[in-house]
Amino acid sequence: MLWLYLHFPQLLLDHINRSRQEVTPLAIITGAQPQVIQACLAARQQGVQPGMPLKTAFNLAPDLAMVRMDEDQQTRILEQQAHWLYRYLDRITLYPPDGLLAEVSSVQKLYRGLENTLSLLTEALQQHQLSAHPAMGLTPFAARLTARTGHGICSADTGELERAVAALPLSAAEFDPRTLQRLTRLGLTRLREVFDLPATELARRLTPEVLAHVQRIQGRRPDPQVTWQPPHHFRQRADFAQDIEQAQSLLFALKRILGELENDLRWRQQDTDSLLLVLHHRHHEATRLRLRTTGPEHRADAFMNLLRIRFEQQPLVAPVYQLELVVKRFLSRQPDQHQDLLEQGGSPQEAWNTLISRLQARLGEQALSQLSPRADHRPERAWSADRLQAQHNNALPAASDRQLTPPRPLWLLSKPQPLTVTPGVWLAGPERICGGWWDGQKVQRDYYTAQLPSGQLAWVFRDVREGWFIHGWFG
Repeated sequence: MLWLYLHFPQLLLDHINRSRQEVTPLAIITGAQPQVIQACLAARQQGVQPGMPLKTAFNLAPDLAMVRMDEDQQTRILEQQAHWLYRYLDRITLYPPDGLLAEVSSVQKLYRGLENTLSLLTEALQQHQLSAHPAMGLTPFAARLTARTGHGICSADTGELERAVAALPLSAAEFDPRTLQRLTRLGLTRLREVFDLPATELARRLTPEVLAHVQRIQGRRPDPQVTWQPPHHFRQRADFAQDIEQAQSLLFALKRILGELENDLRWRQQDTDSLLLVLHHRHHEATRLRLRTTGPEHRADAFMNLLRIRFEQQPLVAPVYQLELVVKRFLSRQPDQHQDLLEQGGSPQEAWNTLISRLQARLGEQALSQLSPRADHRPERAWSADRLQAQHNNALPAASDRQLTPPRPLWLLSKPQPLTVTPGVWLAGPERICGGWWDGQKVQRDYYTAQLPSGQLAWVFRDVREGWFIHGWFG
């Protein structure tokens, strides 16, 4: 069985840099007495190094930008990488704060060879702007040790993989300091020399725990892995080296996250109609923005346009140091019956959903209404203005069904007006409408489509008791 380990030497820096446009020196700090744990190239060129106290780093680089990280944040960032890597790899195990292990024997068959698998993975890492040191091994432990040196190999050759791990210096084998010192005193410098020792001799001279450690590297002792399972929701965060004061400045980071969301939805073969954006402030309660679309959506640019409109209308209440995008509602993706197989543009349904979603984002969700039919023959009571609902591909009636209903004007007067002129041309009718006996508003009318002398096309009726009236206009 082949195992692949990805070591991310500057995962925290990569995470921050993907959401920033500045090129100023940057350092990641941690601890109660802040120390630098990672520094970008610009900071290192000014003398800032990992392990350095923050005060010393500021003295060397006065314009240094810093981001504080704790263990929980580092684990969360590592899980974000596992989330998208799950589309390519199998049996992923997290090794916080900077490593991921995966089994590749099965997936290389899917991608028609190890070379194609590694090529696809390398391309994905570049797209996500991540620096990684990959290495393969015959055991999980061996793959991890060789990857952490930064000089691991990726090969299916068993002999080559065995030689690579055997050549590791003892300092890279993760022995505890006391064991490392004792092995050094014995004159041992490489793992191969430890492998050559008889098991009984190694346990006698050192401890059974050291023997178990060596045998896990060799694969002679079980080394079970805790397989990571992806969550049933989408959650991505962006941390900023400098607080963001303008809402429009958040769009740079959101563009990347929404692209991740689109890829995730495509991989799931699902859509969503609800996004939650949480903006974290240092001295203010977090801002929660709920974004809803009229229908199922998966396109990043559609979400971005809605957020841009939302930000234009709602300025930030305080500077933002972190944002989080969460999607928990997923909808089954339905094929569009109105779209041609080779059509390049969006479907009419997508265009409709995009238009309504933008109007709601700009005017408010309650600002738009839709006309809904009511079970009443009287035209003025045959419809109602209701809250706009999501439109589906089968929401529109078929052409054959629409032809069963006589023509109706798009412009219906709020109250019928008396007809004061004689129509010049009678085009359609009569259509008799009787009803209202159940609520005391009884009507008995004969409707016609007529052209008036002025050229207007009117919908007129004759009431058996009150005479002739105009009820609407045709466009």
